[in-house]
Amino acid sequence: MKISREEALKIASISRIALHENEIDAVVTQLADVLEYAKRVQDLATEIEDQPSSKNVNVMRDGLVQTSSPELILSRAPEREEHYFVVPRILDTK
Repeated sequence: MKISREEALKIASISRIALHENEIDAVVTQLADVLEYAKRVQDLATEIEDQPSSKNVNVMRDGLVQTSSPELILSRAPEREEHYFVVPRILDTK
């Protein structure tokens, strides 16, 4: 993509960047490179959008309702207190 010297000076002015005369040609080249890169990224994004995606696809399964006994589950816990599981403390609340 081509950018003119005047466009580069306008961008520098809007951005409040002071350019010396010997820096202008380098900035024009760098801005053209950035715009070319952005164009390539945009083209690539368009190509990717056109392809079918296999990511983020929700796969649903039939919901099966199963009854269970809370007492049975608690009986398998390594440690319990009444109707609750006892787990190690991981946060210090002091």
